[in-house]
Amino acid sequence: MQTNGFIGKFQEKLEKILLPISEKLGEQRHLAAVRDAMGILIPLTIIGGFAILLAQPPVDPTTMTGSNFFYQFLLTWYDWASANSNILFIPYNLTLGAISLYVVGAVAYRLAERYGIPKLESCFTALLTFLCIAAAPQTLETGSFMPTANIGAGGMFTAILVAIIVVEITNFCVKHNVTIKMPASVPPNVASPFKVLIPMAMNVIGFILLNVVCTQMTGGGLCDLLSHVLQPLLSASESLPSILLLLLLSQMFWFFGIHGDNMVGAVVTPIITMNIALNLEAYQAHQEMTHIFAGQFNGVWGGWCTYIALLIAMILVTKSKQMRALCKLAPLSTAFNINEPLVFGVPTVLNVFTLIPTLLCTILNICIAYACTYFDIIGKTYLVLPWTTPAPLAAFLSTMDWKAPVLWILLCALDVLIIMPFIKNYDKTLLAEEAKNEA
Repeated sequence: MQTNGFIGKFQEKLEKILLPISEKLGEQRHLAAVRDAMGILIPLTIIGGFAILLAQPPVDPTTMTGSNFFYQFLLTWYDWASANSNILFIPYNLTLGAISLYVVGAVAYRLAERYGIPKLESCFTALLTFLCIAAAPQTLETGSFMPTANIGAGGMFTAILVAIIVVEITNFCVKHNVTIKMPASVPPNVASPFKVLIPMAMNVIGFILLNVVCTQMTGGGLCDLLSHVLQPLLSASESLPSILLLLLLSQMFWFFGIHGDNMVGAVVTPIITMNIALNLEAYQAHQEMTHIFAGQFNGVWGGWCTYIALLIAMILVTKSKQMRALCKLAPLSTAFNINEPLVFGVPTVLNVFTLIPTLLCTILNICIAYACTYFDIIGKTYLVLPWTTPAPLAAFLSTMDWKAPVLWILLCALDVLIIMPFIKNYDKTLLAEEAKNEA
């Protein structure tokens, strides 16, 4: 499709604004390192989530009535989980229950990789430094123990900051030769650990001293101080306007053929990962879950719903060869949230005909889903699933609430009605172009 006049000028203006932003974000090494590190942690969050689901079934035996097979299965599951809870909680406690340990190591590794300095050594340095301020061993009359309050979800952003600072100090020392230099005859695998010995000592000693100063001045350690400082920012990032702003940025990047989720992932992923872990902690403690913007909330209620609605609208009203071909090719991939065939086949890239309805539908879906979650009409997201899980199923499994997929289906139907006039108008343009080319 060719664009001209107002549409062409509008697209050109958007390109000038957004493309430089996308390039800067893509090149920013710290954001990229955090984004890549969070990707590494996805299997851990899935394993931890399903472990706690096994250990604590969403069943209340005191309110259940009936004697059919399904009820008996749920009660048997509940009894089995209660009898084996100590074993079933092990995967959760060592994954999401200690997620900050994995975060600090993964971020340090990815950032060191981008700087070209020893990766594993930087990872170990960051992990040791974080443990010194977050979980230093303490001694009681009964023996020594390691506190775990700061190594769970609550310490994630402290872990990210520690990893970045540690690698920056290490990189400075390596680049300015503040290292132990071994003779040339020493093999690289032997010399490499000594290369980071001085930076490791500087980081560990520096953070311990800083932690001591914080404890004496505030009564709490460095982790407590950072959590207190960051809390207002994190709370603001969970508000509906913040979610919509990030969603708008993601959609704009997709409009230019740039992977929007990757571009905003460095900001979004740490927040939703921390929130899903905090929701799981609350679920484990039988407390109320407080975080709406968690896990795959944006995916399930945003783009996944909108693109399936776009495909359904295409199937219902389009007649052009291009659209009919896509209607045959795209259903399987779209069902599993792989939307690139539609993004580049329709295309939704640089196409105002599809930008307006998809953006409208996505914002509407998120607002309605947010309101329904806020008022406890549907449950909060507390389980992480593979991103290829079909969206209606993901809506149910991530919340364990049957009302969530019902709401998803209703929103998808509403999206289809909104998109149909736009896609029909676009299809007329394609039909005219096809007729012109065949003439």
